Amino acid sequence: MNNLRYIGIIPARYASSRFPGKPLAKIGGVTMIERVWNQVLKALDNVYVATDDQRIFDAVESFGGNAVMTGNHHRSGTDRCEEAFNTLGRNADVVINIQGDEPFIDPRQIEAIKTCFDDPNVDIATLVREFNPENGYEALANPNTPKVEVNAAMYAMSFSRSVIPYIRGCEPSLWPSKHRFFTHVGMYAYRGEVLSKITRLPQSPLEIAESLEQLRWLENGFRIKVGITDCNTIGIDTPSDLEAAEKYLIKENI
Repeated sequence: MNNLRYIGIIPARYASSRFPGKPLAKIGGVTMIERVWNQVLKALDNVYVATDDQRIFDAVESFGGNAVMTGNHHRSGTDRCEEAFNTLGRNADVVINIQGDEPFIDPRQIEAIKTCFDDPNVDIATLVREFNPENGYEALANPNTPKVEVNAAMYAMSFSRSVIPYIRGCEPSLWPSKHRFFTHVGMYAYRGEVLSKITRLPQSPLEIAESLEQLRWLENGFRIKVGITDCNTIGIDTPSDLEAAEKYLIKENI
């Protein structure tokens, strides 16, 4: 295991278009941001919530968490992480960007992304999940679930909202059983100096086309190592997702 210092940063904004105030929504009487915080603490000692909203900042401090204020101009969680990292004094080797809308994130996912940095050539790390063929082509083709192609050393070659690779000479309904597909899990980790560089890059053609920021990094030559996770998590994008999370909470008795 490497001896790198890690910091977990959880970007959290109030003004979500689909679900305003999402980080403060309660699941089983506990705010979403507190649930995320508690899960991350199982894998990291150094954790902060990065927010542009005083209500979220105060909520984090009220449950004993660490919060840092950032601007409200950021295009992505990566940009917000970079500002927070600078504000905190760049006190780590690797920054792990953890989504603030996955209240049941598994600590094993964080451990998996940390392990990617055992390879000294890694600039950025992320996670993928092997697609279950039983879920069918329609689920695979969902543009809200980016697909990832990897090489033999488990570095990402490409990301796309379309199904990649294309299976030539085969009916699409059969594709899931003809190839080992990977779907992207939206957690990133960056070496500190790399985070500074990628947030200063202009948007790239592929990024603009697919609306996937990681394509900008690949287009500019950064190496993205991929870890595999089999942990299922529940992302909260809408109020109806919150209802599903409540049911999951009851079912799992957690």
